[in-house]
Amino acid sequence: MSFDSLRELVYKYALQNAVKHNGKAEVGPVISKIIAERPDLRSKAKEIVQIVKEIVDQVNSLTLEQQKVEIETKYPELLEEKKSEEKKKTLPPLKNVKGQVITRFAPNPDGPLHLGNARAAILSYEYANMYNGKFILRFDDTDPKVKRPILEAYEWIKEDLKWLGIKWSQEVYASDRLEIYYRYAKTLIEKGHAYVDTCSNEDFKKFRDSRGKIKEPECLHRSSSSEDNLSLFEKMLEGRYREGEAVVRLKTSLEDPDPSQIDWVMLRIINTSKNPHPRVGDKYWVWPTYNFASAIDDHEFSVTHILRAKEHMANTEKQKYIFEYMGWEFPDVLQFGRLKLEGFMMSKSKIKGMLEKGTSRDDPRLPTLAGLRRRGILPDTIKDVIIDVGLKVTDATISFENIAAINRKKLDPIAKRLMFVKDVEEFTIEMANGMPQQLVAKIPLIPSKSELYRTIIVNAGDKILVEASDVKDSNIIRLMELCNAEVDKSNHKLLCKSRTLEEAKKYNARIVQWVKSDEKVSVTVEKAENDAIKTISGYAEKAVKDLAVDEIVQFLRFGFVRVDRKESEKITVVFSHE
Repeated sequence: MSFDSLRELVYKYALQNAVKHNGKAEVGPVISKIIAERPDLRSKAKEIVQIVKEIVDQVNSLTLEQQKVEIETKYPELLEEKKSEEKKKTLPPLKNVKGQVITRFAPNPDGPLHLGNARAAILSYEYANMYNGKFILRFDDTDPKVKRPILEAYEWIKEDLKWLGIKWSQEVYASDRLEIYYRYAKTLIEKGHAYVDTCSNEDFKKFRDSRGKIKEPECLHRSSSSEDNLSLFEKMLEGRYREGEAVVRLKTSLEDPDPSQIDWVMLRIINTSKNPHPRVGDKYWVWPTYNFASAIDDHEFSVTHILRAKEHMANTEKQKYIFEYMGWEFPDVLQFGRLKLEGFMMSKSKIKGMLEKGTSRDDPRLPTLAGLRRRGILPDTIKDVIIDVGLKVTDATISFENIAAINRKKLDPIAKRLMFVKDVEEFTIEMANGMPQQLVAKIPLIPSKSELYRTIIVNAGDKILVEASDVKDSNIIRLMELCNAEVDKSNHKLLCKSRTLEEAKKYNARIVQWVKSDEKVSVTVEKAENDAIKTISGYAEKAVKDLAVDEIVQFLRFGFVRVDRKESEKITVVFSHE
């Protein structure tokens, strides 16, 4: 093996080791790789060590991004994942599967979906899909006052679910089903399991907190006949009571240690003249609570498995009463812990305030699915994160760095690489003696696909844009795939002296991205930073004009970005992550 061939082999494995370990290669693993490939060199290990140390130092002097550019350009095969490297994580099997598995996702359409509530949607859909079952989308929109639905949110939710690849067999609106809820309420009253309460809240709480030890007030009607309670219920439906004057309660154990479980409210009156429902207006004024409507619909649609956060444990217990009184089989409930999100704006009041002031739901600062989508996060990344967390009963934490790492892994093999410069300085290209007056840079678009590339022609006298920081302390730089150039800062000239990467290595030249001045395209990068959007201006090479809106690419040594808007001579992108 020639001396140059050995150095090339060492350089290749030093790069691979550096990229694998966050920019810092180590001598030992590099030597092991070389000996594994060339066992005949084992006898020369002592001589090789010195060469490896020298080249490892050279590689470690590069930034991680420079190392990635090098390995992607020259040795893309080293980045290919082994097929057997890792198995895709799957969900544990369901228990008590007796027939067709039917799951549901029941969002309240009072705002956009975010990572937290997307968890129930993804898990419910994945289980239905796993068993070739049925997944139902049910809009839980029976609170026109406190959690008033937003008309646009119905479409927002459907759009987000479609983006995640979720398909539903049935679409249900609880606000269309009030007559059905009334029918079941009458049945429960007839059976003596429910009653109409016309007491004040204060009177009911006194009775509840005494656990039935004080005399039942006349207005409570807990002990009244079914006939009397049905008559009172009809009066409610006829509009003869105002908001707050009557509710329908379900009879439960007065000995329950949890006060919220005692005779909880099934239906209440809401003044829909004052608070009209966005879909049905003021057609109804007696509205079911979440627990009553959910229990009825879970039975009506034969839901077999409910996936919900453990914070809803009390709701599960409330709904069991309905199933018991009606003689129905209760679905299996799978509970999971709270999902904590780090690196996001998570103040609900702040998010709500921003939306009310006109901030769009896809603002890249928000943890909404639309915000993540606009930020360049792939739907498969979201699904992988949720499935990886799975059904842990303990609380789980997801950071944006977590999401970015998975997203980066998915984008690396498919994203185009383009050159972008910010904080620019303009230099004139000159050719050294022996160099041609015209150079052609052939730059891969995707390193693993050699057939995809673009060519940029540079003549002596052309002007080139580079980042000021790249030439600040450098005497010689390597203009990516073009030439190795001597930097003349005082005259703003770059003297192209040679073309090979080997020459660049001898000078330890920094590999920099560049943009031909007369082909530059103005680019604005919008970057979410905590509560603010930071704007970064710069220029990209002309190939950026061929990108489509929503396309996600990598700006070399800068990070992944998603094309957000295109104008004739200007492009706006949203920064995803490094």
